[in-house]
Amino acid sequence: MTPDEYYFEEGCYITELHNTPADPLVSLARARVEVGRVTRWHSLDGIEERYLIVDGTGRLEMGSQAPRDVRPGDVVRIPSGCRQRITNTGPADLLFLVLCTPRFVRAAYRDLEPAAPVAP
Repeated sequence: MTPDEYYFEEGCYITELHNTPADPLVSLARARVEVGRVTRWHSLDGIEERYLIVDGTGRLEMGSQAPRDVRPGDVVRIPSGCRQRITNTGPADLLFLVLCTPRFVRAAYRDLEPAAPVAP
């Protein structure tokens, strides 16, 4: 974990590389999914994403498409509002760059999984 990295409720770690209101058209972050982890089903309202896989291997599930295996060098375009999640299928952390257009804002994030039941 780097000093600027933080855990995001989606189930991965994020390092914001460029995300400022002064440049509203784009943001760039590094995402890290730990070994064996699956991010939560989610979507982004009004924001298109591109994932550039940097290290590790994974399985991307998106919309109604068949799951897709991803590896370093792969680029995946995720349309605005599209349901998605990614699984780390390899023996090391899955690292990828996330380019958002327009820039990522927390209010656009939609968790699509039901909340875990609360124990009595």
